[in-house]
Amino acid sequence: MAPGWEAIRAEVMNRIRSRVWPPGGLIPSEETLAAEFGCARATVNRALTELATAGLLERKRKAGTRVAALPVRKATLDIPVIRAEVTARGQAYSFVLMSRDLTAPPTGVAARLGLASGVPLIHLQTLHLAGGLPQIFEDRWLNPAILPQHEPDFTAISANEWLVANIAFSTGDIAFSAEAASPAEAAALSVSPGAALFITERCTWSAHAPITWVRLAHAPGYRLQTLL
Repeated sequence: MAPGWEAIRAEVMNRIRSRVWPPGGLIPSEETLAAEFGCARATVNRALTELATAGLLERKRKAGTRVAALPVRKATLDIPVIRAEVTARGQAYSFVLMSRDLTAPPTGVAARLGLASGVPLIHLQTLHLAGGLPQIFEDRWLNPAILPQHEPDFTAISANEWLVANIAFSTGDIAFSAEAASPAEAAALSVSPGAALFITERCTWSAHAPITWVRLAHAPGYRLQTLL
C-alpha cells in the first residue's frame, strides 16, 4: 500500500533533521519523491506543503523546494506522562482501563492517521485519577502494527506511559479546544453532560507508520503549563 502524506512528511522531516538535506539545500522534485515512495505526486505535494507552512521548507515556482536556511522557530511540546504530572502535584495517581477493542475507527480518525477506511485499530478508553478523583478521560486509537509481538498489558501500565517510554515518534500534531462534555466523557469525569471541558487531541507518526490518535478530556480545573 502506498504511504500516506503523513508518512512522507515524517520521512522528509527525518532527512531534514539528520542533515541528509542540509539547510538551504535543494531537495528532490515531487516527481522524483513520488517515484521513490511509490505514491501519487499529489500525496508528495500535500506533505511538502504542510512542511512549507510549518516553516521547514521554502517553495518557489520553477526554482524548486529548498530546506529553509533559517527555519521559523516553533513552540514544541513534549508528550506528558499523566502519572508524572499527577505525582508532581503531590497527588496519588491511579488509572482504570475501561475498555479495549480491536475494531475499525470512525472515518475521521482513519483519515487523520492517513489510513484506509476499515483498517482495524486498538481502541482503548482509560480513566486517569488524581487523589482518587477523575482527572482525564483518554479515548485512544492505537495502530497494532507498532506494538511488539506480545501486546503490553494496558491494565498494568497506561497506553500513555508505555508509548512515551517505548515508541519514538518522528512527527505529530496537537490541537487544544474547549468543548461540551459528551455523554461518555461526562459519565467518566462525573460532570454534567455538556459541561465545558479542556480537550487535547493528538496524532503521532513514526517514520514508517501512524502510531496513535488520542483525545484527552480533562476534568474542570485542569491547567496546562509548558515552556516555549
